[in-house]
Amino acid sequence: MKDTKLTSVKIIESLYDSFKIFTVRSQPKMSLQKLTNRCLYLYLHDDEFRKRVETNSDLIISGSNF
Repeated sequence: MKDTKLTSVKIIESLYDSFKIFTVRSQPKMSLQKLTNRCLYLYLHDDEFRKRVETNSDLIISGSNF
């Protein structure tokens, strides 16, 4: 996988826990890596998706820019 970039990000723990529980029961399976790559692609190529992400105010902002 030489076309990949190893990175680390801090995510909200409760969201990650909910994601893990949700994906255990889902078909087809969704990994965090798969979700991240698909979201990045949509963010770059889909104006409506980008607007939804940029205007979402449902997350609580703490010491970082969630």
